[in-house]
Amino acid sequence: MAGVKAAQQRVSYADLERWPEDGRRYELYNGEVFEIPSPLPIHQFVLGRLFLALSVYVQTRGGAVFFAPLDIVLTDYDVVQPDLLLFTPERQHVLDMQKVTRHAPDLAIEILSPGTASNDRGRKLRLLARHQVKEYWLVDPKAGAVEVYRLSGLRFVKAGTARGDEPVASALLPELDLRPNDLLPGSSH
Repeated sequence: MAGVKAAQQRVSYADLERWPEDGRRYELYNGEVFEIPSPLPIHQFVLGRLFLALSVYVQTRGGAVFFAPLDIVLTDYDVVQPDLLLFTPERQHVLDMQKVTRHAPDLAIEILSPGTASNDRGRKLRLLARHQVKEYWLVDPKAGAVEVYRLSGLRFVKAGTARGDEPVASALLPELDLRPNDLLPGSSH
């Protein structure tokens, strides 16, 4: 008789909160734990530039922008930490600055890294679409590109890719003036 393999127990957000602080970042996908590797300097550079650009945007137009680590608890078993996320002025009221965020953002942005790209393009993209995130951006520092995905039903469709000095076209942030080159080392912005 063949041996029986024990099923791995699903991890919930409540379980995750009880784990001892170990300096690592974790996401949950249907209760499966995904450890987020530490980013490279280019990732952090691009993150900083993006945060600054979006901060200026929300200061003049309203809304709220955040950067990781920040748990977004979509369900008890689905918890993500997008690199950047934005709530529009129309939905900013769902945030309680004193409690964990249990609402999907309007915009989630991931900066592609070798250790996270397949997850960002796969299960995270699908999970965020199921939870009605309006736009999802994938920023590729190596290619100098920003891919914009828009929600269509329960999935994302690629709306376009900006490269170099082409402006990022966002239906969610129509007045945003941002180009992939603005995010990279050596640009004057």
